[in-house]
Amino acid sequence: MKILVLGSGGREHALAWKLAQSSKLQELFVAPGNAGTAKLGKNIPIGVNDFEAIKAFVIANSVDLVIVGPEDPLVNGVHDFFLEDKKLKGIPVIGPQKSAASLEGSKEFAKEFMMRHHIPTAQYKSFTAATINDAYTFMENLNAPYVLKADGLAAGKGVVILDNLEEAKAELRSMLLEEKFGAASTTVVIEEFLDGIELSVFVLTDGKNYKLLPTAKDYKRIGEGDTGLNTGGMGAISPVPFADKALMTQIEESIVKPTVEGLKKDNLPYKGFIFIGLIKVGEKAKVIEYNVRLGDPETEVVIPRIKNDLVTVFEAVANQKLNELDLQIDERTATTVMTVSGGYPGSYDKEKEIMGINAIEDSLVFHAGTKLLNDKIVTNGGRVIAITSYGSDFKEALKTSYKNVAKLSFDGMNFRKDIGFDL
Repeated sequence: MKILVLGSGGREHALAWKLAQSSKLQELFVAPGNAGTAKLGKNIPIGVNDFEAIKAFVIANSVDLVIVGPEDPLVNGVHDFFLEDKKLKGIPVIGPQKSAASLEGSKEFAKEFMMRHHIPTAQYKSFTAATINDAYTFMENLNAPYVLKADGLAAGKGVVILDNLEEAKAELRSMLLEEKFGAASTTVVIEEFLDGIELSVFVLTDGKNYKLLPTAKDYKRIGEGDTGLNTGGMGAISPVPFADKALMTQIEESIVKPTVEGLKKDNLPYKGFIFIGLIKVGEKAKVIEYNVRLGDPETEVVIPRIKNDLVTVFEAVANQKLNELDLQIDERTATTVMTVSGGYPGSYDKEKEIMGINAIEDSLVFHAGTKLLNDKIVTNGGRVIAITSYGSDFKEALKTSYKNVAKLSFDGMNFRKDIGFDL
């Protein structure tokens, strides 16, 4: 089978690493890929939103299956593009159609979906520039801290949590009136703050059936102790130690099942991953957000724990036969630590040579923002390399990850030294 993976991050490298182990794989392409995926298949210099170039490549190379890594092409309708094209419609795409991708593409859409299907989440209201005074009044009746979410896609940075009411109002003005996040913050969702501990649940669905994948917890803030600016993710752990049987039963019954059933009821076609960002408040979980793809860096701990042939898994999704699949999960814990460029998540330099990759032992190396330059591996993004390790528990796995992170170096390299601090 010839497979095309769209994307260039750690998530796509982890998927490529797992796909490359399949005896069913004939040829693997990654567009545009990175220095890590280049060793597993063939990198193709095509942007994830260049649908016409993707079409030409898929036809010219007789691609049998397309796996969409990031959210942008899904929200922009890449799956629909395939279905509406005579030459492409027979090629399965892993990722939801555009209407269903609105679960991530619009915070307001997601909130309305949750309300409609009685899925537990924070109370909220949506506002635009025209209703900013109503937003001030709404905030004045909330208890601090204040949660402001840009409605659209903002590269993981569109959520702001502030303790001070006046600062929150200023931030709202910045988002609505000064277009801080561009078109993404034309509408802003303001919601009550939920105090608890976060975790992520990943679901794979074929539109009729679903499988629960391993739980994970990621660390979004740049600074130790979850301080500083939000990033795309500084590390992750799977499974989540506090996700016991009682909590997982509540999550499946009150959140996962109503989500999958809700997609069917609302006629939102879905073949792919659903990331459910949760917060455990007291003894129960509530939904913070949906993503319509695997999270990153959670993929780097979730995918290594799946024992099945991943090509077989995706075939079951494409053929709506997930119910016939026996999903096998590695009992070990997996942890990942992300190394990032100096200055990230603000401005940072690229093309810094990365040293020490070949010295890493007993860990998996997943490239997030790298490229090949004159036969050298150099930085090409804010998040650069994730080091994933197995262990009997998260402490043992982290010990191995940190031991190997110490072997890596590039100018300005930064990483969090406290992944798992809150467990």
